Amino acid sequence: MNLKSRMPGVGTTIFTVMSQLATEHGALNLGQGFPDFDPDPKLLDAVNCAMKAGHNQYPPMPGIPELRKAIQKKIHELYGHEYDANNEITVTAGASEALFCSLMALIHPGDEVVVIEPFYDLYIPVIRLAGGIPVIVPMTLSDSDGTYAIDWEKVRAAINNRTSAVILNFPHNPTGINLSNSDLDALEEIVEATGVMLISDEVYEHIVFDGKAHQSLARRPLLAAHSIVISSFGKTYHVTGWKVGYCSAPAAMTAEIRKIHQFNSFTVTSPMQYGLAHYMEDSDHHMKLAEFYQTKRDRLYHGLQKTRFKPVVSAGTFFLLASYADISDMSEAEFSKWLTVEHGVGVIPMSAFHRDPDAPEANNQLVRFCFAKRDETLDAAINRLIAL
Repeated sequence: MNLKSRMPGVGTTIFTVMSQLATEHGALNLGQGFPDFDPDPKLLDAVNCAMKAGHNQYPPMPGIPELRKAIQKKIHELYGHEYDANNEITVTAGASEALFCSLMALIHPGDEVVVIEPFYDLYIPVIRLAGGIPVIVPMTLSDSDGTYAIDWEKVRAAINNRTSAVILNFPHNPTGINLSNSDLDALEEIVEATGVMLISDEVYEHIVFDGKAHQSLARRPLLAAHSIVISSFGKTYHVTGWKVGYCSAPAAMTAEIRKIHQFNSFTVTSPMQYGLAHYMEDSDHHMKLAEFYQTKRDRLYHGLQKTRFKPVVSAGTFFLLASYADISDMSEAEFSKWLTVEHGVGVIPMSAFHRDPDAPEANNQLVRFCFAKRDETLDAAINRLIAL
């Protein structure tokens, strides 16, 4: 058989590798980003009721009207933008499918796409699959406190007449930083000058800490008119295994996204959609999420301060970074595997979020911890790290 790979440089992701390693060695998995606790029984009951009510066949391709209207209402209440539920909101098989369909809809062979590094591992392979060329703009890393920042002048300089889109991800995985009003101002200036489209991965929109508000691109009319905004029910309601997300975009762009969506997944599991639409009627379920996760962030952060790690305060997401510079001079991948195998705590190396994980600039002795875990899981992990 003469098989020619479409993605010859792509192998098993570090997330799968580290999770398998954690399972094999009985390690506490603080690497991969999924909760180890159950969702709200009310949500499970809503899905069960939907199944019993007969919602078990194909739903409409773009998502059931009830769920799209609930999404429309939430976005308008939080960010002030009024999307058309019929023509501008699409329910997808997780945020991953929303990202895939958005990139495939926007990118033509030879197009350039600006990607800010560190970046989520899905972006680059899909850009290349579509025939596009990723243009990497690194964040700056502060030596004093281990925090990252974006240089918007470098982002602007990377955009030219071949650029089809800029991918953004805030709150940012893995660094935990958020956008501010001044960041939105900078983005508006870039869009005004270039007309570039923005793909905004906002799956952690409800996990923003210390009383701050999420600065969605939907807050600004100019940005909303040039953006595909993507979010995730899995991250918000602790149901990552359900793989339900959505994207909101201007009607013309939504039409192109749906062309890809209908021949990819076509639609999303019917009872989950009805259950989610019912569950969203109570806004407390997403409005109180930040408070819930901030308690866990603080638990892990203060616990790591008792160890030889130096944790970095996370402003959003359910991840935080920590430096192991006082523990080892191993590369980030080597250290992460060693910590998992020898000390029973699984983490993800920050180098995994760079174009070349082996490059010196990708290895800053930082690892990513996930705190979307039960308190007893976090406490057990902290105790193992104290003993390190």
